[in-house]
Amino acid sequence: MKHDNIEKSLPLMVVMIVIALSWGGMAEIVPLFWHNDTNKPVEGLEPYTAMQLEGRDIYIREGCHVCHTQMVRPFRAETERYGPYSTAGESVYEHPFLWGSKRTGPDLARVGGRYSDEWHRAHLYNPRDVVPESIMPSYPWLFEDKVDGRLTPKKMEALRMVGVPYTDADIEGAKEAVDGKREIEALVAYLQHLGTVVTKR
Repeated sequence: MKHDNIEKSLPLMVVMIVIALSWGGMAEIVPLFWHNDTNKPVEGLEPYTAMQLEGRDIYIREGCHVCHTQMVRPFRAETERYGPYSTAGESVYEHPFLWGSKRTGPDLARVGGRYSDEWHRAHLYNPRDVVPESIMPSYPWLFEDKVDGRLTPKKMEALRMVGVPYTDADIEGAKEAVDGKREIEALVAYLQHLGTVVTKR
């Protein structure tokens, strides 16, 4: 039988697997490029401010996305705990996406506005002060280190090249908006923004 020949030949089997995966990937992924639900921003979505953008980079640098997802699945248990389920239109300006797959800590897709700035500061300085059972590490250096705004305009220019609608004015004022600010301010600004576009609608 022909399939016996394929199964007994490793190179041929690899080629056939690659072909099958390629066709399957094309059938699933390519149509999404023309689907409005996946590439059109949700109503009210704006690009991150300079401060929020720097906060997002700190969030990535500190590995927050490793333990916290930013994707509420469309299940009742998820929506009752976190809020409306996530949609692709919310993430149109995200580069890279921070959806994640592992939840050591709770999902943060809708955390914006749920707690005060002071709560976030206390939580990041020593999580056990506000959540006694927390296993999250402390981040005291965020309260000392300052944001260096020299690269912020370049980040915005790069994001504009991939479709984020930053204006010239946004880019020109970016360095001044973040320079000298504490990293904790930027991170809290980012966290307080998460999910607010959807929860305010």
